[in-house]
Amino acid sequence: MTRGPATPTGSYPRTRMRRNRRHDWLRRMVRENNLTPDDFIWPIFVQEGDQAETPITTLPGVSRMSVARAVEAAGEAKALGVPSIAIFGVIDSALKTPLAEEAWNPENLICRTVAAIKQVHGDMGIVCDVALDPFNSDGHDGIVRDGQVANDETIEALVRQSIVQAQAGCDIIAPSDMMDGRIGIIRDALDDEGFEHVAIMSYAAKYASVFYGPFRDAVDSAGFLKGAGKDTYQMDPANTDEALREVALDIDEGADMVMVKPALPYLDIIGRIKQRFGVPTFAYNVSGEYAMISFAAQAGAFDRDQAMMEVLTSFKRAGADGILTYFAPDAARLMADM
Repeated sequence: MTRGPATPTGSYPRTRMRRNRRHDWLRRMVRENNLTPDDFIWPIFVQEGDQAETPITTLPGVSRMSVARAVEAAGEAKALGVPSIAIFGVIDSALKTPLAEEAWNPENLICRTVAAIKQVHGDMGIVCDVALDPFNSDGHDGIVRDGQVANDETIEALVRQSIVQAQAGCDIIAPSDMMDGRIGIIRDALDDEGFEHVAIMSYAAKYASVFYGPFRDAVDSAGFLKGAGKDTYQMDPANTDEALREVALDIDEGADMVMVKPALPYLDIIGRIKQRFGVPTFAYNVSGEYAMISFAAQAGAFDRDQAMMEVLTSFKRAGADGILTYFAPDAARLMADM
């Protein structure tokens, strides 16, 4: 009879990593990173009119909402423990202009939505995107002059946009435009207008990514770009050190928190930023990442809930303090059932 190798006397191996994985309760006890609904900001899309919801084809399970429906959705999120929402608007094409003047109309769709939600759910945190692409007939995040996005002129428009959003009740201004120097100027303008309590979450490391495609469908900005990209102001996906420089500048200018966008292909960037600066760091689990998981699950590639939770946990593991994700209500609901 052939015998296997003899087992040494005593405990071998002395350290058995599997011991701490033996029971579910023990795995939970020694877990290094824990995900809760408090980590989420839920991005929602609002539209004009009385139609409660309009499904977005490239974002399965996500719809554009009327203002009234957005108020209801905010209440549903709050009941699930999701503390804040980020509002993005689908602007009527007739209101889109080269100078994006609708962006600082105090009665625009975004401002009316913020005010409506705050009136009913005053303790719900509201994040407002600051960029011109939903309002710009050129489809860019800034004002286009001679084929180029004009940095300083764009900042003037962003300041006006930030002020009307703060006046409507926005809690966190989130500039996503990637113009140089805009954080400091917006901070000064908010303070001068008496909004020193309004925080700034800078899209500090926003990459020129293909993963924004479904979002542009959702806000109806893709068709206005006419094939032009955003590479002259959004970051090159090949760069990492540049992200640290961007974050350092934004913190110095007064950003209260910073964001990496997209999140899933840029976990290394999240980690480097958190380790270097130690500031509140957020990950935007963008539309293309959401769509990729949702469509793969529909095709039977894997279980949607398991994939969702694994991906969201990866952002926490990388160092994110919070996550903007379209999965927020589903993930919070799943956590409540665990």
